[in-house]
Parts: sequence; structure tokens; C-alpha cells
Amino acid sequence: MKHFAPAVSLAMAASLASCASPHSGVVPLNDALRTTMSTPQAVPGNTPHALPGNTPQALPGETLGCDLTFEADQANCTIAININVPPIGNPTTPENLLPGFHPADLIDRYKLPAQNSGGTVAIVDAYDDPAAEADLAVYRTAYGLPACTSTNGCFNKVNEQGQTAPYPVANAGWDQEISLDLDMVSAVCPNCKILLVEANSPSFDDLGASVDTAAKIGANAISNSYYGPEWSGETAYDFHYLHKGVAITVSAGDQNSPFYPAVSSNVTAVGGTSLSGSDGAWTESAWKYTAKGCSLYERKPAWGSTKCKNVRSMNDVAAVADPQTGVSMYDSTAGGWLVAGGTSVGAPIVAAAYALSGNPQGPAYSYKHRSAFNDIAPAGYDWATGLGTPDGGAGL
Repeated sequence: MKHFAPAVSLAMAASLASCASPHSGVVPLNDALRTTMSTPQAVPGNTPHALPGNTPQALPGETLGCDLTFEADQANCTIAININVPPIGNPTTPENLLPGFHPADLIDRYKLPAQNSGGTVAIVDAYDDPAAEADLAVYRTAYGLPACTSTNGCFNKVNEQGQTAPYPVANAGWDQEISLDLDMVSAVCPNCKILLVEANSPSFDDLGASVDTAAKIGANAISNSYYGPEWSGETAYDFHYLHKGVAITVSAGDQNSPFYPAVSSNVTAVGGTSLSGSDGAWTESAWKYTAKGCSLYERKPAWGSTKCKNVRSMNDVAAVADPQTGVSMYDSTAGGWLVAGGTSVGAPIVAAAYALSGNPQGPAYSYKHRSAFNDIAPAGYDWATGLGTPDGGAGL
């Protein structure tokens, strides 16, 4: 396992939290708050609404990167920063000193054919990250990955209309999410082209339109690291996540409830794990804060699991998510090199894995090839990790 700093006192952790996230300054809260939040209830109407007891909460040792509440008709990103590992501000820090799991670790654990070209992976997030390309260059340089720039045609950044201007307003919380997503695609598919589509806001109208734009421009895999409470009109948005020949992944969310759009049958819902080990000797277990459960409104697909009687079950697959066993990332706005987790990590990893397969098929194909996944206990399909984590690209 890579270089994780030892745990610090809660007093020090609180101090670190105030500088780890320039957007929020969240102080970690008691573990019980995360586990006792109420399950979302159906709300009449055609737009999502903030629900009592459904406010994202940080745990000791982490801070959340995005907004602290679910606003009406809006999603939250799912990044969580490990504040036990202070940011490293020097962008040229040697690779062997960088904390968190590195690209080689992820490729080794998930046995991905990183040498493949992979096509184009799109990242859909809200707001603008002005330093996205520059920060991506720092990450890729540190790990010896080939340059991916707008000049050489590898990197392309557009707004939700598919244009290079104007971009949305900047937002420090979503800035971190964008950096993490770009880094994770780079980590497992260094030869993929990357398309960043920035939605005007975290509303499902804007995010959905951005997914459509990504598919129109030519992405063959699209990653979405955001989630929101279910509502009765959500199925009217499902068409945004259905594009022929395009695999679409969605982070499950980091609370104990089902969330949209991960519950849509058009997407691969990606849960989370805790990961430990190194160099072929890995141990992976379900991350207990992964969102999961039976959808309130989405019908059960013919290919889905049997966990829910007539409705969609979350999740389908998984990847590392625990911020205490998190991944290395770089974001200049957040202070430099960080260790990140949350189910945000898995959506871009699995999207890139789909691209590496050369013929991304989506979840229906995965359920027919269950042996192509690392089964996470308990044996067989389970709520948090679905079929398991990728074991090569044969199931994708």
C-alpha cells in the first residue's frame, strides 16, 4: 500500500479540514451521524427536493468536497478528502513520496489493459475548473504518463453546449471533483482521450444536457460523479443517460440510500470498497458508507439482481472509495497533492475500464459475465459492491 500518514487527533483533523477544502471548511462530524440519516421518502412533483435528514455528513478523518445540502433539483458531487494526510503543495514532489494509491496500484488491482488506446472518456461535472488542464498535467507528469493536452488533441474542455466559451462560473468544491475524475481516467487509461463537459450548474437539467453533449461529441464512455435524492419525476430524465454504443457510469453516492441517477437502468451504478495491499496481494471489502438499496421509482431491468422485487437495485459494480484507503490526486486550488475517496473515485475508473475494453457494453453485459469481477464478501451479488470490482475488462 502507498504512503498514508498516521492518524492525527480530531483537534488537528478539524484544523486541517478548514484548509483542505477552500469551499466549505467542514469540520468532521461524529460517525453516528452518517449511519443514522433517514432514508429519502417520495416527494410529489416533477423536480427533486431537499429532504430532511438527507444532508451529506463528513466522518472523522474526511471532509466533503462539494455542497453541504441537497438543493431542489440539484445534485452533489461525491468526493471525500482524507484530512489525516495534509496537502503537499509542491507539484514536483517525487512519485515515491506521493500519498494514496498510484496509477500502477489501480492497474495492478483491477488488471486493466492500460496499454490500449481506449477511445474517448468524458467527464461530466458542474461548474468550471479553470486549472483543469494544468492540474492534469502535474498528475500525469508525476506518474510518467504521456502528455494529454488541448494542443496535442488528447484533452478537450467544453461547456454544456459543447462550446469552448463561455465556461460556467468556477466553484472550488466541484473543482476538486473535476481534478479527481480527470486523474482517475488518466490513471487507468493513460492512452484515452479525455473530454471534460462542464455543466452550468448541478441541476439535473444541466447535468443531463451535458451528458447528451458528451455523447454527441463522440465519447464512448461517460463518467458522472454526482448524486441526488430520488423523486417521482426522475424517470423523465432517464433519456439523458441512454446513448447507443456509449457506456455511462454513475457514482452511487456516499450515504445509506438509493440515489439518482445511479438508480437509472440506463447506467452502471458504481459502489465503493476499502482497499489494502500492494503488488498483486490485495484485500478489498465493501465500504460501509456506499449508497445502496432499492429504487423508489425505477423499474427492475430484466438483467438486474434479485435484491429488489420489482424495482432497480443499486449497485452494479464497485471500485475503491474509502478515503482512508484513498487514491492520489492533484488539485492546486485545494492545496496540491491529496488523498481522495468517495464513490467519485469509482465512476471514472469504471468508465475508463469500459473504454479500455474496446467495445463497451454496459451493465446488462456485465451481469452475463459475473466471473470477470472480483467478488467482494459476502459471496455473490451484494448491495454495496454489486458484482464486485473489475478483474480485467472482459466483463465490461
